[in-house]
Amino acid sequence: MVLEPGGPRLDPGPPERPPGEHAVRVRIELAGVCRSDLKEVAGSRYGVSQFGHELVGVVEESTVPALPPGQRVTLDPNVAIERSTGFATTMWAAGPAERLSTALPAVQRHIPARTLVFTEPLACARHCLSSAARHADRDLAGVRLGVLGAGVAGVLIAALARTMGLDVVLTNRTSDRRAFLRERGIVDVPIGPMTSVPTGALDVAIVATSFVHPDVLREALRMTAPGGLLLLYGGTAPGDALPGLECDLDAVRRRESIVTTRWQGREVRIAGSYGTVRADFEAALGDLAGPAIAPDRIERMIARQVGLPELPRVLREQTTGRHLGKTLVVP
Repeated sequence: MVLEPGGPRLDPGPPERPPGEHAVRVRIELAGVCRSDLKEVAGSRYGVSQFGHELVGVVEESTVPALPPGQRVTLDPNVAIERSTGFATTMWAAGPAERLSTALPAVQRHIPARTLVFTEPLACARHCLSSAARHADRDLAGVRLGVLGAGVAGVLIAALARTMGLDVVLTNRTSDRRAFLRERGIVDVPIGPMTSVPTGALDVAIVATSFVHPDVLREALRMTAPGGLLLLYGGTAPGDALPGLECDLDAVRRRESIVTTRWQGREVRIAGSYGTVRADFEAALGDLAGPAIAPDRIERMIARQVGLPELPRVLREQTTGRHLGKTLVVP
């Protein structure tokens, strides 16, 4: 797949090897469509492209001893390397050997690809909760946590938090997404509308919607107890602000910083979570080996599976329309 001004297009030619000291060619087993992919198609994502980054594959060619042919891998898109997209039959990655071995973490052969394709989003969820603990300067066990946004990211954050002993509630503005999760039995936490959470009820509120919209941010501020923590996980862009709140939302999220400010006479701390670190992938792979995270429940988020020829149309549909669950791409 290539992204052009006119939208996504299927390129029948093989991907070119990017420039770099070392290179690895990966045969793609399975890829997942992430909300950031849809933002890139729509032109609404700010930052370096990560198009086609949720993947599981097998190394076919390599100049890196730590990544021999036959090694099964996933991708950490936050490591700075050159690569082609994972929406392909094969993907090239190039750069220093140490970065390549970090960017392509080894994954277990016995775990199904339908489970392993969730490694990167689960690593991001791990990082989100680690960031929350760091900013709160405490162990989160027993904390009253609310997650705003019940897409894949929000579900994974809530599911992980439940395994850590937190008192969790998952919220979403629309009833169709809440019904989708309940009908499939995807997550074992209370699911309700954002308005169902009482004012000041949460020690930590995590905004995990696709974008940190003002109305969602106001709801998160309402739910957060005085002196509590509001964590920005959803997408932001330079200049994002909420009238009446002194906080550079985009800078706080991308720098993973924390500010203490006031909202309607109450003190609130606003912090950010952005990207992952290597330990997050190691933890996520342990989670997917089960049983605490219940990988079978995670797979219930898969709503659709398509081939590469269908992908341009599917991406356009999901960019302009509403969809539920995770879409997988089988090259």
